[in-house]
Amino acid sequence: MDKINQTNNGPRPSKRIDAKYQNFYTKPSIGGWATLKLLWQFFRKPAYTVPQGQIPVTPLTKEQIEQAPELSAFRLGHSTILLKIQQKLWLTDPVFSKRASPFAWMGPKRFHQPPISIDALPAIEGVILSHNHYDHLDKEAVLALNKKVKYFLTPIGVGDHLEKWGIEKEKIRQLDWWESIHLSGVAFHATPAQHFSGRGLFDGDQTLWCSWSIFAENTSIFFSGDTGYFDGFKEIGNRLGPFDLTMIETGAYDDRWAFVHMKPEQTVQAHLDVKGKTLLPIHNGTFDLALHPWQEPFERVLVAASEKGVALSFPSMGEQFSITKPNMGSFWWRIVDQIKETKVPCRLRHALCKRGN
Repeated sequence: MDKINQTNNGPRPSKRIDAKYQNFYTKPSIGGWATLKLLWQFFRKPAYTVPQGQIPVTPLTKEQIEQAPELSAFRLGHSTILLKIQQKLWLTDPVFSKRASPFAWMGPKRFHQPPISIDALPAIEGVILSHNHYDHLDKEAVLALNKKVKYFLTPIGVGDHLEKWGIEKEKIRQLDWWESIHLSGVAFHATPAQHFSGRGLFDGDQTLWCSWSIFAENTSIFFSGDTGYFDGFKEIGNRLGPFDLTMIETGAYDDRWAFVHMKPEQTVQAHLDVKGKTLLPIHNGTFDLALHPWQEPFERVLVAASEKGVALSFPSMGEQFSITKPNMGSFWWRIVDQIKETKVPCRLRHALCKRGN
């Protein structure tokens, strides 16, 4: 029987007040009028939040995945990454549905098909979930994956959703911040994030959210889940860093909700804080969840990383890459709409041009 352990001595576990989980810092309120204005803007989004062209996707087969070498990975979309560690497959926040929504007929629609169907996937040792929002916890995908999956790792409370949906209790491992568990030769540490949770109108913050720090004999990976920028990254880096690869959210941001979603420049700083070697920007390129141009996260993180000397990796959807020695990849998003000028703020566009990229 595996055992859940507390990570080191002294780090702060999660806290609940009136049955609601709390961040380390108080989330600022947007205000009623600002909320109404924001809703109006979401109903009248500019066209550039969605690609007009076709997102490049490299189709995958079961055989390709099985034959991939140890420490290979595949980006399947949004925050869904397939990792091969200890010759086992681990899948982060699997979302395969057409919409990130409780409704099949409305809500953010996928820009592209998944590179492989769930039916075609090989056996999965474990699914790693960061929180319960629809663009990270896909009920249909979880149920379809169940017959292939040995373990489901979740922050506290998210596993209760799975159990209600019919996932066997013995498969589910629920962890608090700074708890860890060893499964199949891999250590998983649930680490803090600054976010929120909820799948309906009345269940806000009743389940925990987290990032994950993942270790095997031959690699170390940080997966941010969804989060705003906070000093918890430095604590994670000091306690658990360095990391060969960081997979950190870079998309769906706005100044009005910067507390729960980082801007690209903050993504780069978070990577440095956790002591990462190569940064893989995720949470982009699949769903329209904000008001910025859909390709802006890639361009802004490219500029910020260049200014800080941070190595980046941009695998296209379905592309295989190495966890410990990832290449930069192509700037695949630039060909989608055949744009000649990047849709980023002028000062960032100027900085990018000066570097000749």
